[in-house]
Amino acid sequence: MMSGDGRHFIVIEGPIGVGKTSLASRLAETYGCDALLEAAEENPFLERFYQEPDAAAFATQMHFLVQRSRQLDQLQQQRLFSTRLVADFLFSKDRLFAELNLGSDELRLYNAVYARLAMHAPRPDLVVYLEAPVEVLMARVRKRARPQEQTLSSDYLQRVSDAYKAFFYRYDDAPVLIIDAASINPLDSDADYRAVLDALGQPFVGRRYFNPLPLAIN
Repeated sequence: MMSGDGRHFIVIEGPIGVGKTSLASRLAETYGCDALLEAAEENPFLERFYQEPDAAAFATQMHFLVQRSRQLDQLQQQRLFSTRLVADFLFSKDRLFAELNLGSDELRLYNAVYARLAMHAPRPDLVVYLEAPVEVLMARVRKRARPQEQTLSSDYLQRVSDAYKAFFYRYDDAPVLIIDAASINPLDSDADYRAVLDALGQPFVGRRYFNPLPLAIN
């Protein structure tokens, strides 16, 4: 099945708990293509980061950066042999967490390594940005009960959500479809999922708000 107007590389993005991995997996199944998925559970520092953010932030972020580099190699190989791919993360967003969590010296070192590893990540043909209020995100995080996330605070999740919103409401390297994931459920509702598929099949440039009207950015 084709994803409208020749979009071969689709990225699903959004803050922790918003449902991006589940939607990316379902889309890949629908399109009959590969899914390139974030593997946060493989980061051995993540649980400690949520408990002691200052002590574990740099190790956590560097592990993710090296992991992203390996996934980038995987992506380049997949694009040689397949015509379509759905991912649940955007490579250039990795710096968002670094800027949020690292001190100035750590960030300087991170940026030096990032510049060598991640400069040649391909641009997606479409980014689907899922957003939801923090209370919804927290409820979903608690429901999925991943051990490393059980000490995640609502304050931190609010900071992450705000950073995501600022990033993707200004992102202009690819068209962005913004979806309020609190008001529809494309994972459990076939009608909502079909509506998302229809939206993905409609050509547009810039940003499009699927539902509801966009929230203001301060």
